Amino acid sequence: MAFPAAPAWTPERPWRGIMVATALPLRADHSVDYDAYAEHVRWLLDNGCDGVVPNGSLGEYQTLTDDERERVVRTAVEVAGGARVMPGVSAYGSREARRWAEHAAELGCGSVLLLPPNGYRADEPAVRAHYAEVAGAGVPVVAYNNPVDTKVDLTPDLLARLYHDGSVVAVKEFSGDVRRGYGIAELAPDLDLLIGADDVLLELAVAGAVGWIAGYPNALPAACAALYRAAVAGDLDTARPLYRTLHPLLRWDSRTEFVQAIKLSMDVAGRPGGPTRPPRFPLAGETEAAVRAATEKALADTL
Repeated sequence: MAFPAAPAWTPERPWRGIMVATALPLRADHSVDYDAYAEHVRWLLDNGCDGVVPNGSLGEYQTLTDDERERVVRTAVEVAGGARVMPGVSAYGSREARRWAEHAAELGCGSVLLLPPNGYRADEPAVRAHYAEVAGAGVPVVAYNNPVDTKVDLTPDLLARLYHDGSVVAVKEFSGDVRRGYGIAELAPDLDLLIGADDVLLELAVAGAVGWIAGYPNALPAACAALYRAAVAGDLDTARPLYRTLHPLLRWDSRTEFVQAIKLSMDVAGRPGGPTRPPRFPLAGETEAAVRAATEKALADTL
């Protein structure tokens, strides 16, 4: 049976495909290892990923200085080229978020990723004004729906309004509610749906996702790329057993300890994960053992 080609990354739609939310390698003193980060970005591209998303939550952007945050994006652009880089530009203030979007535009980035206002529970007019302000920087904006952490839910109705406002081109859907994919398609059929949580990859791919802002490819890019491409192409005979194999690991992407878990998996896989900055502490005890065991099993079963 022939399957349709998977929706592909293109310079015209650079938010599609596998865009890895990159973890940021830190040294033992918690300084940023930019050389290790550059090598990591190259490795991801060489192993089936389409681009990178620096300065997201997985990249610990909240703990970075402005200089560090700028240099991380520059490093990614130097390795991947601007079109393949989607910096996170979230900030407490809309003007600050726009400034980060303008910085991304200056570097030639293909798109940016933006949370709704996350300093308070913003109402719809505030959310729409926030996205319109950042869209004014002139770079395509991907909305990030994470109602658990932000307490602001970008519902399908609201996303449709943001799309028709001209403020967003796509959404990273992280609510965990896979029904959202169908609601978005009904209300805003031209808004691109991107998988936002690793452990609902197959469900959102079946619902019509055309991209994945991904966490676990930081540790297992080739296996994750194979899973994604089979899933979005509708090749369930390939995707389903691979998804079952990887799911005990992928579900850590939706847990509170996701940064530590993915960095630990990177360490186990021989990648430059390293420590996290406080207030995050290393995993310990049963949690550390569970992530380590799941990673070792996934590596053994997919290599």
